[in-house]
Amino acid sequence: MGVSVGRAMVEKGDGCRALGDVIGLIGDKWTVLLVGVLSSGPMRFNALRRAAPGISHRMLTTTLRNLEREGLLTRTKFPTNPPRVDYALTELGRSLMAPLMTLAGWATDHAPAMKQARAVFDSQP
Repeated sequence: MGVSVGRAMVEKGDGCRALGDVIGLIGDKWTVLLVGVLSSGPMRFNALRRAAPGISHRMLTTTLRNLEREGLLTRTKFPTNPPRVDYALTELGRSLMAPLMTLAGWATDHAPAMKQARAVFDSQP
């Protein structure tokens, strides 16, 4: 028996682990931001860093490596001097945009209700 999630059926065991892995990956604010930024096309490291104010060099490097490891982006090194490296979403990475946009829409639509619920909760003794 599984738990219905939209049109998909997530079976206990492997399905729940897969869902947990994806939520763990996209639950990182930098991952969501970088996938969104890269949705407009390939970018170089410093351009990505400028597009993500507040991200450290180390966190950007780590996040890009994680996205590459998961097959969501490619890293292309060009034999120039100095070396040029471009990062681009793969087809798999581009397919993540629709669910992220849906989630962003849900968050925007429900933010006021959640803010109100927090205020009520926090005001209780």
